Amino acid sequence: MSDHPHRRTADEADGTVGASARFAEAVLPLVNDLLRVARRLTRNNADAEDLVQETMLKAFAGFSTFQPGTNIKAWLLRIQSNTWISFYRARARRPEELLTGGLNDVESTRGQRLGPSARSAEQAALDTVADDDVKNALEGLTDPQRLVLYLADIEGFRYKEIARIAGVPLGTVMSRLHRARVAVRKHLLSLGDGRYADGRGL
Repeated sequence: MSDHPHRRTADEADGTVGASARFAEAVLPLVNDLLRVARRLTRNNADAEDLVQETMLKAFAGFSTFQPGTNIKAWLLRIQSNTWISFYRARARRPEELLTGGLNDVESTRGQRLGPSARSAEQAALDTVADDDVKNALEGLTDPQRLVLYLADIEGFRYKEIARIAGVPLGTVMSRLHRARVAVRKHLLSLGDGRYADGRGL
């Protein structure tokens, strides 16, 4: 004999409430982090809030796929970065502000996540260049290259974390990051006024 339909409905409701509670407990403490990154990506408060809201909806819908014990922040940022890229591709716009939106407070971010010895020459170079120079340098990068450069040199994520966020193999992350850094470096060195030709971080 099958279960009483009212009992099944009650059990399903309890399960939904339990899942919602687990989601809230795991994700809500990270909303401010998501919003901070979203603001850097969009450079617009309203767009940032929309991006976070869409990220939360997708995360809740797919919460059953999250593996407990893994990095939930990286999981959320993967959803957010994919949503961001899809959003702008659909509108035939390139996210040119992906890096420049976070350059104003890059030192505080790096100071929290990276020690001085962990910073690369390219990271040090980004500290000394003007925003317009960096923006121009980034225009030649592909969206995937720009994303990994942002996550590595602005957010300070490790390669393995970036691989999870971007949903690509570790070797792909390293290749994209290397090409992005080389492209930025070549562009800065090519500037005719010699501002970056003295070897400062380059």
